Amino acid sequence: MVRGVYTVAELVQRQWGDHRTGLRESDLTLSRHQVAAGAAARAALLADLLPRGAEPHLGVLLDNTPEYPLWLSAAALAGAAVAGLNPTRRGAELARDILHTDCRILVTERAHLPLLDGLDLPGVRLLVTDTEAYERLLAPYAAAKPGEAVVRPVTPGTRLLLYFTSGSTGAPKAALCGQGRLAAAGASLVAHFRLSAQDTHYICMPMFHGNAVIANWAPALVAGAPVALRRRFSASGFLPDVKEFGATYFTYVGRAVQYLLATPESPDDRSHALRLGFGTEAGTVDAARFEARFAVRLVEGYGSSEGGAAIQRTRGTPAGAIGRAAPGDDLAVVDRATGQECPPAVFSASGGLSNASAAIGELVNRGRSPFEGYWRNPEADAERLRNGWYWTGDLFYRDAEGFLYFAGRDDDRLRVDSENLAAAMIENILARWDAAAAVAVYAVPDPVAGDQVMAALALREGADFDPAAFADFLSAQPGLGTKMAPRFVRVVPAMPTTATNKIHRVALRRASFHTPDPVWWTPAPGAPYQLLTPASRAALLEQYADHGRSPVPEA
Repeated sequence: MVRGVYTVAELVQRQWGDHRTGLRESDLTLSRHQVAAGAAARAALLADLLPRGAEPHLGVLLDNTPEYPLWLSAAALAGAAVAGLNPTRRGAELARDILHTDCRILVTERAHLPLLDGLDLPGVRLLVTDTEAYERLLAPYAAAKPGEAVVRPVTPGTRLLLYFTSGSTGAPKAALCGQGRLAAAGASLVAHFRLSAQDTHYICMPMFHGNAVIANWAPALVAGAPVALRRRFSASGFLPDVKEFGATYFTYVGRAVQYLLATPESPDDRSHALRLGFGTEAGTVDAARFEARFAVRLVEGYGSSEGGAAIQRTRGTPAGAIGRAAPGDDLAVVDRATGQECPPAVFSASGGLSNASAAIGELVNRGRSPFEGYWRNPEADAERLRNGWYWTGDLFYRDAEGFLYFAGRDDDRLRVDSENLAAAMIENILARWDAAAAVAVYAVPDPVAGDQVMAALALREGADFDPAAFADFLSAQPGLGTKMAPRFVRVVPAMPTTATNKIHRVALRRASFHTPDPVWWTPAPGAPYQLLTPASRAALLEQYADHGRSPVPEA
């Protein structure tokens, strides 16, 4: 960590008097001093507006405009906390998120006002940033200085973020993150990637999610580097932005990488300063394609808004592995039912995992975890912390050298003919097919017991799904186990995604093979793929009914 810096507030204050570039967006450029001054003004406004005795929480419902990092900085200075609100939430769900986190101030913009129409938000003061009324409200605080307006003492443990997790079931949980942990996360990435003030951090992932704030904004603060914003991720706008801003570092999720690879190739694809991307779930195939095309290395990491466990890529990390446990973590892969550590992975001559059923388990942190809990959700806290360990809910396997490999989320596990499979492993194989632009693998219930493998494929521009060619491709993959070949293949015009540009697996699982998209299937193991017709679908549903099952997974 930067010597003597223990809170995000101190990182924001350090910008005061520094007239180098601090923040850019479209045709706006602010110096680091202007960022600190803007944050101080908003902190003073916040201190005056928050009711006495109320939780010092504000909700932020914004795209990636300059107001977002300014309000994050303001909250840090004031000792307040920001609840990042997802604009894809609607109606009662959005109101629940605002009220659950006890937000008394809601910062938004005119574009999002329709989302708030008709919502009952008692005691919540609305600030609409792109209005004259907002400018008039903020003007009296223009002379404020960092540290003058504080709603509670600022320490490393002072709560700064309430970031909603994207759980597949139930209401989202608001993970807590204090100023010290966020500053430490930023410092760790600065040291690991050797980031400096000469870098420019391009933030195109949504700032209501930890990816952008924890892995991009925080290290920029620590390094003293400027931040460049894109209001919303755009595959076509990515490279022009990178060139215009001189960006050198960005964060991603796997689906965003797939979008970028699907853009038309250009002779100028390598004419930029970008050198590094850090994120999750790109997959080894897409990461290699990205580096070959754009000359930019993608580094897969593992971590979460909860901060309970982290994996770092180190020298010598094998292809396909994420890395080893971060310093201070004691990570293990355990069988959730028994709590016993899983045996090391055994690889075949072709590199496939030979003992998936035994080697794949849940990643746990047996050491001291920085997990700070969820806001007013003791049941979720207890689920994460059991027997003195932090349980991530994610599937991994570990090789004999201690390198960890991601195998999927806990709800991405499939059980086919009594054999445990991990969706991520099958996806990595299917992603090798030249016609595939994006792949998602998920479980659908078997008519009798367990699961069957279903895959959704988005095809590259101009490609058609050739069932015989796909079957030939599968038979040529030595790492594809006998239970891994998809029984159902749904060909989608575009992969459904969440607001954070991750594949919307819940929607895919819920649809099963009830979809207007073409679905190909094998009526029996080893049979050729054929279109699922209304008649064959009806016959298949009869099989489910005969055994009292449904092809749609239970919630």
